[in-house]
Amino acid sequence: MKKVFIYTCIAASAFFVSCDKQDKDTRIITVKNTLELPRNFETVEISKTDVVLKEGERFEDLSVQDVATKTILVSQFVDEDQDGSADVLLFQPNLDPKSEKQFKLVKSDVKVDTIAYCYSRFVPERTDDYTWENNKVGFRTYGPVAQKMIEDSIPGGTLSSGIDAWLKKVDYPIINKWYAENVKSIGYYHIDHGEGLDNFHVGSSRGVGGSAVKVDTSYYISKNFTAWKTITTGPIRTSFVLNYADWDANGKTITEEKHISLDYGNNLSRFEIHVTGTNELSIGLTLHNKDGEITENVKDGWIAYWEPHYFDSEIGTAVVAPKGVMTASDHYVTNMKDRSNLYSQLKVNENKVIYYAGFAWKESKQYPTKALWENYLSEFSQKINAPLQVTINN
Repeated sequence: MKKVFIYTCIAASAFFVSCDKQDKDTRIITVKNTLELPRNFETVEISKTDVVLKEGERFEDLSVQDVATKTILVSQFVDEDQDGSADVLLFQPNLDPKSEKQFKLVKSDVKVDTIAYCYSRFVPERTDDYTWENNKVGFRTYGPVAQKMIEDSIPGGTLSSGIDAWLKKVDYPIINKWYAENVKSIGYYHIDHGEGLDNFHVGSSRGVGGSAVKVDTSYYISKNFTAWKTITTGPIRTSFVLNYADWDANGKTITEEKHISLDYGNNLSRFEIHVTGTNELSIGLTLHNKDGEITENVKDGWIAYWEPHYFDSEIGTAVVAPKGVMTASDHYVTNMKDRSNLYSQLKVNENKVIYYAGFAWKESKQYPTKALWENYLSEFSQKINAPLQVTINN
């Protein structure tokens, strides 16, 4: 596991915490919201290269302070290039519609670890899953051992590059607990013990945002991931990289590497796919029993699927892309097992595609109706197309 930097400073005298308030420290971050929507659970990234450090000062010693309230925000440092030192500082401000706030980078003399709500890891005890979660949702996908078990006719394997959904209804981390209990009692996490469960069937479908390549009228898919690398876990973000063996799409050789992250408060994971061999990538949502309601909003860059009869409950899934990236959608229905998906067609630009995919489960009480889910997607789309404007005055 790579080194992760997580620091906070709580500005309250009752906690005997003090922060550097020297007037000469003028590193001001201005964050502006240009939309008529309140903004929260959106992550601001401050690069080390954009901060002027004093002699002997370390980037990792800085905290983010609200200038107006003097409150220190929860923040997280990330070593993106994995060289042993932090490259980026993350925090999540709350802004009213059409407003701006100022924050200050200060040196704190007290550092308190926070809960890593945004967590991911490789799971060798369950064959070789890679699993990730935040305070809202959980996901997993499958590795090479699970693939080889299928190819060698060994029970318990999984052949899929689809994205599985872990339906949680608590805000605290559950990955380690569910896997530990499953070691003691096989199938533990397929039963709801009060925290949620994994009853989402993926098979060879695309699950929640898996990729494919369309040639003529057929869809071609990769096998399981072959290698993984965890970048960070923490209170604000978890991120990691999955590599795939080259795969064939009707004579086209496709290379694929997935950079995936999930931020606190979000129902959608961010996917940055590095791909060669195609000018378009198809991102799918499994249709399961084909009895759900589809929404194809290509103009605004999102598609959604709502299943009203999902194990005596309801669930919504979605893919959202920046405007201009999604060119079409395809309600693809076939008699092939697990291959019916609602697909979005996304343009590949300089061998890269960025999109977001995720879900909402009725039992979590987050977005319990189709209307509420699609309102969330509409606002999410507006926000990614008008990101918070950030300026730094050193």
